[in-house]
Amino acid sequence: MGPQTKEERVHHVFENIYNRYDKMNSIISFQQHRLWRKDVMKRMNVAEGDQTLDVCCGTGDWTMALAKEVGSNGRVIGLDFSENMLSVGIKKKLAGSVRQVEFQHGNAMDLPFEDDQFDFVTIGFGLRNVPDYKQVLREMYRVVKPGGKVVCLETSQPTNPLFKKMYYLYFANIMPLFGKLFAKSYQEYSWLHESAKDFPGKRELKKMFEDVGFSYVKVKSYTGGVAAMHMGEKL
Repeated sequence: MGPQTKEERVHHVFENIYNRYDKMNSIISFQQHRLWRKDVMKRMNVAEGDQTLDVCCGTGDWTMALAKEVGSNGRVIGLDFSENMLSVGIKKKLAGSVRQVEFQHGNAMDLPFEDDQFDFVTIGFGLRNVPDYKQVLREMYRVVKPGGKVVCLETSQPTNPLFKKMYYLYFANIMPLFGKLFAKSYQEYSWLHESAKDFPGKRELKKMFEDVGFSYVKVKSYTGGVAAMHMGEKL
């Protein structure tokens, strides 16, 4: 049996940590991810009735937040390739009786939608887990409507050398330890360090957005550059 591909490894990770994922997100980001998401939502200006797609939706927190913005006349599809992660999102939808949300099993590399379908296409902390960043951005570009926007919130590379050193120390040593203590998943949280370490910085990711066709790409850094929003428009 050969070595796992990135896609196989990521699938294994999320199929195993799905029931502890939300709790661990809050622990490892010190609750900061909630503030980042809130700011991104404000900058998006989602309107009531919008058609939205949340790619790599995981347990559906962002999907459910979008549902509040689009209202009962809008629609939100949350798509993920981990059925275990989706099962958590489905429970949230049922608990909140949110009819405008639909969860769907699928692959970000080959989105199962027609061209020009959505007002917004989002991806939150999922792009670093895919095998080909540009291919996913191309697919998101394809399915968003002309005049629509694609939004990515993701870990990034801090630019301050001292802060960057501390950040990598935390990601390499402390975060997997948190994973072992709180989620019994040392190996899985070691993977999250690898994926964040290798992910492009803000300028490189902005160029990727522009390379696949996006215009007016806006970038916003959070918490010393440990995370960043990229938002591009399809003309």
